[in-house]
Amino acid sequence: MPLKKYKPITAGTRWRIGNAYAEITTNKPEKSLLEPQKKTAGRNFQGRRVMRYMGGGSKHHYRIVDFKRDKRDIAATVVSIEYDPNRTAFIALLQYTDGEKRYIIAPQGLQVGATVIAGDAVAPELGNALPLKSMPLGTTIHNIELQPGQGGKMVRSAGGSAQLANKEEKYGVLKMPSGELRKVLINCYATVGVVSNSDHNLETAGKAGKNRWKGIRPRVRGVAMNPVDHPMGGGEGRASGGHPRSRTGKYAKGEKTRTKGKGSDKLIIQRRDGKKLAK
Repeated sequence: MPLKKYKPITAGTRWRIGNAYAEITTNKPEKSLLEPQKKTAGRNFQGRRVMRYMGGGSKHHYRIVDFKRDKRDIAATVVSIEYDPNRTAFIALLQYTDGEKRYIIAPQGLQVGATVIAGDAVAPELGNALPLKSMPLGTTIHNIELQPGQGGKMVRSAGGSAQLANKEEKYGVLKMPSGELRKVLINCYATVGVVSNSDHNLETAGKAGKNRWKGIRPRVRGVAMNPVDHPMGGGEGRASGGHPRSRTGKYAKGEKTRTKGKGSDKLIIQRRDGKKLAK
């Protein structure tokens, strides 16, 4: 995915590295797959602020994306590759042979005019969706279900991919993008390929205003606050504020946040730090 480095004609473009959107084929979304999306600005139903640093931002519609891929054994043609303001990955507009249109997360390399299909016995080719039991070992996948029929929940962001490492009775063993090895039911569906927009993490905003376009307001550092406002606040001069922690006192570094005895512990073979969970 090509990136675009802007000429330093203004302070905001001096350090800006943006997306060239070379894969995008249209800037007009499919109207039948749009939904209005109202911003909350971090307020609850009473109008009181419950989340800080939210507000403003550009208006946009929500694109209805098909994560389930439940239209089985019906071929679809890729009509366009589009930008989605609600996610880091690009989306692909499919038109099925019966005339229905749906959006899916676009895998890297999917071209307009290509044919994709979902089913239990389809070929493990780019953009096709099939259960883990029908895939050969080593297949690169994304948009993975946790429960059959639930719809893809894992590996949906830009450049993400997991690999089918092994099959054990009713489970498939996946190597996740984090390096974690975990089991997933072998009847769960996944899509073949790597998620598009893989260079998303190399983009640079260039100016604070770009975050304001996203609805993100300036964030105040805890050490810049008073003691009454934050555990790290106060002190003479530029005091560090002690051990990094949140406004409510939860440690920011080193503390384990995973629930002990969580039900999915038995499905995790190896954590992303290389440690194996005690069975």
